[in-house]
Amino acid sequence: MPVSPSLLSGAPRQRAAHPIVLSSTSQHHRLPPAAAPSAAPLSAVPPASIARLGEFFDLIKAEFETVAQDGGNWKVQRDEYEAKISQQINELGMIRQSLYELEATHAKVRQEYEAEIARLRRELENRGPPGNGPAPTSPPHLPPAGGAEGNERGSGYPSAQLPGPPLNGADASASDRKESRSVTPTRSPPTLLSDLDPDNVSRELKKEGSDWFAIWSSHSKKQLDVSLVHSLVHDTVVCCVKFSNDGKYLATGCNRTAQIYDTKTGAKICVLLDESATRTGDLYIRSICFSPDGKYLATGAEDRQIRVSGMDIWDIKQQRIRHLLQGHMQEIYSLDFSRDGRFLVSGSGDKSARVWDIEKGVCVFDLRIEDFIHNEHGPIDAGITSVALSPDGKLVAAGSLDTMVRVWNVQTGQQVERLKGHKDSVYSVAFSPDGKCLVSGSLDRTLRVWDLTQTKRALDGNGPSSKDAAEKGGFGSCASTLNGHKDYVLSVAISPDGRWVVSGSKDRSIQFWDIHSGQAQFMLQGHKNSVISIDLARSGGLLASGSGDCHARIWSYGPP
Repeated sequence: MPVSPSLLSGAPRQRAAHPIVLSSTSQHHRLPPAAAPSAAPLSAVPPASIARLGEFFDLIKAEFETVAQDGGNWKVQRDEYEAKISQQINELGMIRQSLYELEATHAKVRQEYEAEIARLRRELENRGPPGNGPAPTSPPHLPPAGGAEGNERGSGYPSAQLPGPPLNGADASASDRKESRSVTPTRSPPTLLSDLDPDNVSRELKKEGSDWFAIWSSHSKKQLDVSLVHSLVHDTVVCCVKFSNDGKYLATGCNRTAQIYDTKTGAKICVLLDESATRTGDLYIRSICFSPDGKYLATGAEDRQIRVSGMDIWDIKQQRIRHLLQGHMQEIYSLDFSRDGRFLVSGSGDKSARVWDIEKGVCVFDLRIEDFIHNEHGPIDAGITSVALSPDGKLVAAGSLDTMVRVWNVQTGQQVERLKGHKDSVYSVAFSPDGKCLVSGSLDRTLRVWDLTQTKRALDGNGPSSKDAAEKGGFGSCASTLNGHKDYVLSVAISPDGRWVVSGSKDRSIQFWDIHSGQAQFMLQGHKNSVISIDLARSGGLLASGSGDCHARIWSYGPP
C-alpha cells in the first residue's frame, strides 16, 4: 500500500469530512461529502527519508544482535553459577556428613574415656578409701624441695608455707616433680611393697578394713599385726600428731586449734585456742608436743611463737597459756621436750634450733647453722624442718632444707655432726631409744639410718674428743638406706623397743621397717591424702597419723 507523504513527514492526519446536514422548519437538504484526498505515489517520497528509515532499521538490528549476544553470555554465566552452586551444595553435604561422623566418633571416645576414668576412680578408692568426714580443704602449701639441685629455685621460701610438698593430694609443681624424678634411689630386692597390686596379693599377706588395708612382705616373716582403733575427723588439715608420754592422750594440730583426744575412747577432751592471736586468716599449728609429765602442751605456729599451755589434762577448766616464747624470725616447724621436762627444743625456718628453759621461759641456747652449702647462685637455704632431742638430753639433731642432718652438743652448743647423704631436703629426724641411731626422712623418697655410736662415745669421754669430731665433720656414718616410698617421706619415728622404723609419706602410705635388716615389714594404706605426721606412743602398741584428708587416725600394732 502506498505510504502517505504526510505520514513520512510527520504531519498530522486529517479526519474524513462528515456530511453536513442543514435543517429548517420547512425543508431538509443533505450536502454531498467532501472528496477524499488522493494518495501520493511512492515516487513522491524523498530519498533522504527512505535512507534515514534504513539507518533506523540497521540500528535496531545491531542493538538486537548486541542484546542477543549479551543474553547468550548471561546464560553461560548463569549455567556456570548454577554448576558452582551445585558443587558447593555437594561439598556442604559432604562436610555435614563428616561432622556427623566426627560427632559420633567423639561421643564414642568420650564414653570410653569416662569409662576409663570411672575405672581408675574405683581403683583409687580401693587403694585409698575415703574417710567418713568432710571433704578435705586446701591445706597450706609447703616450701620447695631443697638440696643441691632443688635450692637453685631460690634461697628462701614464703613465710606462709609448711616444710614439705603440697599436702592436698594434688601433684607437685612441675619443677618439684622434675627434681623428684631426677633422684633415682637404688632399689634393693625384694619387690617393693608399694609396687604390689592389693587385688593380686594373697589373703595371708593382706588385711582389709572398711576403708583401709595393709600388705605384708612375702620375703620376711610376719612379725607384726595392725588394726585401726579410731578415726578422728577434723575441720582442717591435720599438720601434726603427738602422744602423751603414757599413751593415754593424743594431741593434734590444725588451723588455729589444738585438740586432745582420749586414745582409749576416741573422745575429744578439749580444744586449745589462743583467742589473743592477732593474725588474720589461717594460722596452722605446725608442731605439737606434750611435756613428759603430761601437764603442759607446747605448740608452734606460723606466727613464730611457741605457746606452752599450762594445762592439767585431768582438769580442763585450768587450761591457760603459761609462756609465750618469742625469738624465732620465721615459722616454727618442730618441737621436742627433754625427757626430764626441763627443756624444750624448737626448730625454725630461720636456720636455728633453740633450747628453752620451760620454768623460766627463756632461751638458753641458740644453735645456728653456719656451715652453709653454696652453689653458683650463692648459699643454699638451710631452714630447719625437724628437731629431735636424744634420750639422754645431750644431743640435738636437726634436718634442714639443704639436705644435711646436723647434730649439736646441747651442753656446749657446739656442732658435732654434719651427716651428708640425702639428695633432697630432710623433713624429719628421730633418735632411737638408746640414742645410738638417728633416722632421717627426705624428699628424695628415702630414709637413712645413721650410726652415732662413735659420736656418743666422744661425748661421754670414751673416745675421740668433741673437738676432734667437729674438725673431722663428726664420726657418724650411714648404716643403711631404706627405699620403698613412691613420693616424699614427710615423717619418721622409731618404736620404743628400737626395732622398728616407721615412715609416713606423700604417697599416702605408712611403712614399718626392720631397723637391722632394712626390709619393709608391712605397708599400711588408710588415708585419702598425704600422711603429714606420725608418732609412736612411748608406752608401746599405738601409732598415730595425721593427714591432708582432715583425719587423724590411731592404730594398734603388735605381735600377730
